[in-house]
Amino acid sequence: MHVMPLLLLIAGSTAVAGLARRTPVPAPLLLVTAGLLVSYLPGMPAFELNPEIVLPLVLPPLLYTAATDSSYLDLRAQKRPVALLSVGYVLFSTLLVGLIVHTFVPGLSAAGALVLAAVIAPPDAVAATAIARRLRLPARVTTILQGESLVNDATAITAYKVALAAAVGESIGWLGGGLEFLIASVGGVGVGLALMVPLHWLRTRLNDALLQNTLSLVIPFFAYALAEQVHASGVLAVVVVALYLGHRSWQVDFATRLQEGAVWRMVAFVLESAVFALIGLQLPVVVGDLGDEYAAGQLAWYALALFVTVVLIRFVWVYPSAFVPRLLSRRIREREENPTWKGAFIISWAGMRGVVSLAIAFSIPATVHDGEEFPGRNLILFLTFTTVIGTLVVQGLTLPPLIRAFRLPGRDVQAETLVEANAQAQASRAAEERLDELTADERNALPPPLADRLRRVMERRRNSVWERLGSPNPVTGENTDDTYRRLAREVIAAERDVFVRLRDARYIDDEMLRTLLLRLDLEEAAAFREEQGT
Repeated sequence: MHVMPLLLLIAGSTAVAGLARRTPVPAPLLLVTAGLLVSYLPGMPAFELNPEIVLPLVLPPLLYTAATDSSYLDLRAQKRPVALLSVGYVLFSTLLVGLIVHTFVPGLSAAGALVLAAVIAPPDAVAATAIARRLRLPARVTTILQGESLVNDATAITAYKVALAAAVGESIGWLGGGLEFLIASVGGVGVGLALMVPLHWLRTRLNDALLQNTLSLVIPFFAYALAEQVHASGVLAVVVVALYLGHRSWQVDFATRLQEGAVWRMVAFVLESAVFALIGLQLPVVVGDLGDEYAAGQLAWYALALFVTVVLIRFVWVYPSAFVPRLLSRRIREREENPTWKGAFIISWAGMRGVVSLAIAFSIPATVHDGEEFPGRNLILFLTFTTVIGTLVVQGLTLPPLIRAFRLPGRDVQAETLVEANAQAQASRAAEERLDELTADERNALPPPLADRLRRVMERRRNSVWERLGSPNPVTGENTDDTYRRLAREVIAAERDVFVRLRDARYIDDEMLRTLLLRLDLEEAAAFREEQGT
């Protein structure tokens, strides 16, 4: 891909994603639709998806940012349903979809059908969880979807490699396939475990936010490449490292956390926007490779049958895996929250496929070992494309209204605020006790106004959460804390205007302006993050 088409892709996709944030339409759906419409514009360059770029260069940072934003403790609490979906469902779907596809697509061999099934087995790592967060699904459902998306790519890629070996003439067998899967999964986890502690130690020793964030940008690529180098799962290596670093992020300094959060939000936004737009832009490539091998009606039937099969098989797996273990095990009934049929339905319907499936499909070799063309490769590409588009459009478009129609119990904001207030009160008491200990020492003596200022800051933090539980302003609808933050930001804006005016009058220089603005920016950032609940 040349520089100008790449710049057009990034600029166009980020513009569409920015527009999606102002509409009720999920960003992945709008991006894919825009890609489809733009793909046939006159003069539009061909954007052929290159698996050698997507898998090692796009997938690791997306997995890393998703894993660091996830909760290790929540995922551990839901490890059984996550494992059943990320491993059990992917393998079940690969085998059953492969068997069914082999029956209604007569020109596709059993091995080719398994390759196709493995390619389309993993739901997308971004689309469903983005919708889940936007619509504030119950925490358990969101955690399960996040956990599935972090691990299922590793399962699918390994299953694909096994099926591909059989398709190209390598005699691998069931035992060999199982052994390869075990090596890839255990090896990937092992590489992640080996890297996570040294990398965290290095992050905490650098003492420079710029260096720490540079290391943060390198980590997912390094973990993925190292694991793949030893024939282990790069996906699992990245996820293990990211979960550990995210869980221990409190041990790095505040400047690193501020920069890291902003950097990774930007990286994820650009990559997610580009990959979804890239999905839609694959239409000319896929159709062009297909040629005149199949009639239009035949292709439509294959695509529709595969889409329905993929959707139904997820229901076939999710409902028994959600309810049968509870019937068989009293321990599960005692320890785990009781699933509901509505939650299981949402998890079943949130099986949208994405760019990883297309990247794997494009990595299918053109020939087998004897030099002949890979049987059905173009058809596999086409059916992968239609399945990805079908699930993104149909399920992506209907999932938000479905969630609203089910009226699933969302997060209890009042209860969460009460818990936050109690936690802040405990922290404030500890801080006040520590301040009293420090100021009792002559070496830490402070003038009374400065000591009082520290106490007022702690008191403000403690009271701000309780104020959110108070009655709203009858005129504006704001609670006391909201009004305080809004006025504080207006005051900060007034100070900022004065600093700029003094710089323009040459009373202060630009370096001093940047120092003064940084102080104001940190104060405003703290208020904004509280206001957004992040």
